[in-house]
Amino acid sequence: MIDVKSAETQLTPHAENQRMIAEMIRDFGKREIAPYMMEWDESQEFPIQVFKKLGELGLMGVLVPQEYGGSGFGYHEYVTAIIELAKIDGSIGLSMAAHNSLCTGHILQHANESQKARFLPKLATCEWLGAWGLTEPNTGSDAGNMKTTAVKEGDEWVINGAKNFITHGISADVAVVIARTGEPGQSRNGSAFIVERETPGFSGGRKENKLGMRCSETAEMIFDNCRIPAENLIGEVGDGFVQSLKVLDGGRISIAALSCGIAEGALDAATAYAQERHQFGKPIASFQGISFKLAEMATKVEAAKLLTSQAADLKNQGKPMTKESAMAKLYASEISVEVADEAVQIFGGYGYTKDYPVEKFYRDAKLCTIGEGTSEIQKLVISRELLK
Repeated sequence: MIDVKSAETQLTPHAENQRMIAEMIRDFGKREIAPYMMEWDESQEFPIQVFKKLGELGLMGVLVPQEYGGSGFGYHEYVTAIIELAKIDGSIGLSMAAHNSLCTGHILQHANESQKARFLPKLATCEWLGAWGLTEPNTGSDAGNMKTTAVKEGDEWVINGAKNFITHGISADVAVVIARTGEPGQSRNGSAFIVERETPGFSGGRKENKLGMRCSETAEMIFDNCRIPAENLIGEVGDGFVQSLKVLDGGRISIAALSCGIAEGALDAATAYAQERHQFGKPIASFQGISFKLAEMATKVEAAKLLTSQAADLKNQGKPMTKESAMAKLYASEISVEVADEAVQIFGGYGYTKDYPVEKFYRDAKLCTIGEGTSEIQKLVISRELLK
């Protein structure tokens, strides 16, 4: 097995890194994911052991510099890793992406040196699994009116409230949590905090019973007079939402890549089936009704990958990419649903059964149009950028 962390990143071009990562994940997926994924899907088991192994390969700290124990790669390699995982199982790709871009990404982008040195090495190897808490039961996009609060008492912050729809809400060892430190509706009224699992008053709540992405844990995080040291504040008081928007810009690239992987997985399955399935003495791929579907699906997947690559390239260069990441996320997530839908159609009755892979791609794809900002929110972001 190739170890990503041993790669000479300064000497190896992006394409070679991407090829190496893709081959490694395909090999890993055949052994560690594919044989068990339907069992995990049915039971909604969160296979933490898979992520520990991905951590050993360097895939849980893809963007983390080598000085903190990470792989030190950029967004092109990161996108490749997510796509390849999602082609096998979107749930695994989702959890890997959430750990990398949200919790780990927030600390990497916004924490001070002491915080980075303390938390990043354990996150990069998945000794610790990460979670990121912004969404609440009554506030999704309207985060300025969140109910979770943090109040300064001496040299501690006291957090009270609950977060929901949190990836790894129960199993995470450490979470970055956005809590309200000002009045509802005020500007700059949110701050970001690092909370460790063993902290008294911090617990996991109800686990969601989901349509798709069923082996990626989604659950509540509950804070009941949860006291954390003052040094666990990330940045300054009131910086939480500004930090979160920057984190979500990168997170949208993750979901775009996840969408591309699911769509490509569905396309590959449909293409293979259309060549194997015979009707009227010939493979159904020879009928224009099917071949034209495949052509449209492939074109949409390629366009989504190019949009995602463009956003990743801008991110690598440190250039503004709010519009481009939102465009990639919007388009890739929507075509992921379309492509998975058409894949089920090509499989016919078999596509509606769990004996074939496309029904799972179909269920998993829908989350991509909702998570880390709905399609409607992406259109709002894009239009605001256009009209500035």
